[in-house]
Amino acid sequence: MSTEYISFLEHQGKYKGIRSWIFATDHKRIAFLYMYAIASFFLIGAILGLLMRIELISPGETIMKPQTYNGLFTVHGIIMIFMVVIPGLSAVFGNFFLPILIGAKDVAFPKLNLFSWWLFMLGSILAVASQLLKSGPPDTGWTFYAPYSTTTGTNVITATTAAFILGFSSILTGLNFIVTVHRMRAPGMKFFNMPLFPWAIYATAWIQLLATPVVGITLIMLIAERLFGIGFFNPDLGGDPVLFQHLFWIYSHPAVYIMILPAMGVITEIIPTFCQKKVYGYKAIAMSSLAIAGVGFLVWGHHMYTSGMSEQARWFFSLLTFLVAVPSAIKVFNWISTMYKGSIDMKPPFLFALFFIFLFMIGGLTGLILGSVATDIQVHDTSFIVAHFHYIIFGGMGFAFFAAIHYWLPKMYGKMYNFTRANIAAVALFIGFNLLYFPQFLIGIQGMPRRYFDYPPRFQWAQITSTIGGFILVSAVILMITNLIIGVRRGAKAPANPWNGTTLEWQIPSPPSLENFDEEPLVKENPYDYK
Repeated sequence: MSTEYISFLEHQGKYKGIRSWIFATDHKRIAFLYMYAIASFFLIGAILGLLMRIELISPGETIMKPQTYNGLFTVHGIIMIFMVVIPGLSAVFGNFFLPILIGAKDVAFPKLNLFSWWLFMLGSILAVASQLLKSGPPDTGWTFYAPYSTTTGTNVITATTAAFILGFSSILTGLNFIVTVHRMRAPGMKFFNMPLFPWAIYATAWIQLLATPVVGITLIMLIAERLFGIGFFNPDLGGDPVLFQHLFWIYSHPAVYIMILPAMGVITEIIPTFCQKKVYGYKAIAMSSLAIAGVGFLVWGHHMYTSGMSEQARWFFSLLTFLVAVPSAIKVFNWISTMYKGSIDMKPPFLFALFFIFLFMIGGLTGLILGSVATDIQVHDTSFIVAHFHYIIFGGMGFAFFAAIHYWLPKMYGKMYNFTRANIAAVALFIGFNLLYFPQFLIGIQGMPRRYFDYPPRFQWAQITSTIGGFILVSAVILMITNLIIGVRRGAKAPANPWNGTTLEWQIPSPPSLENFDEEPLVKENPYDYK
């Protein structure tokens, strides 16, 4: 393949038009395919979430029936978890920037990378189709808890098959990234002079590879039970519904780190760039990513304190839950230490990064409340869980995704966006998010159950506040996306290095050429050397 500079957006290979995209093996084009699909699914999921919030603005029936609410709840969860949050940062920015940041021309297996995207789209289409079938959308909740999912509910097989296919896509992506990091680094780039975003993607890839098969096997068992009456989880057939919970959470708690580790990697790239200062504690941040990935496999039991387990098991899982907070605290400490005495430039990516740290700390500290057995039993299955979950996932992965797109959009498209509108959108997102979810902590402590269609009038003040926050949040998302689209279509041409960054992506043109580097990249001893 020629190394002559050609913008990958203009490259014409074997196919033309839409086929030149859906059959592309260039990691950058595949990243765009993921991004456009995930952004579309995010908007659909956000609209469904807003409809649920409108329903909850007052007690009793507002705009939908209870069964419709259950269906929307399940659809919202499936879309946001399996089609947005889990693939999100890894599939988009991991695909686009992992090879560039380690000095490679592409991922290790380009065709497998394209196949992963095809699987993602197949699973996503099947998931959406399960919501539109005549029998109605699946109404088991996104966790598919047994025995409800094995005996009742609609379209469970279709939805779980979709989740299985999406999981297979995740496994292949993780395998590809692990081999890429091990085999494709530029000459002279050792593990401990890689940028920290590749470290985060590398740790995430191991979780994808090792944890995802567990939930895949679990979903196959659930499908087999519904089709053939095999008694895995149904007590009437000799099965154990608690076994389903164990298998589900053995995957699904590590899956939280599939969502959050790449987010931490993004923040670790943004902070030194906008402080113009070498990252504090490089090796500690790198090793904490691996520590989070490792310990994250061992804490699933804290989701099941009320499901029936021994006192010794509760004590063990509680201890490990507190231990997994340590490497996360190391990252927060090192981010703040990097800012100390830095030359801070308050551009939109850095503003989103600050909001991420604030929201992630609230999510993390409330997670310690849930890690303690006594307090977890008090707030289990209340809206406190809803608030904690969204502060970690949306406040974490969501705001990090927004930070990443504002940080790397000039490199991806070669265009700049309007900073003023971006800052307004960021502040509105932050306000709307907190109005939406913080009241759920308060009424959760008072006993408001999660997932409920109805509630006592004494909780209405919080539901009204949350609904107002939901409208602000959706409006801010629309403003942010509009600003980015205008920037891509009509924005000023972006320089190669608009933020004065030091990692390899800022040493090449914007957008990158087809093979990323026209000549062998210069690898620094420290990727964050601003002197």
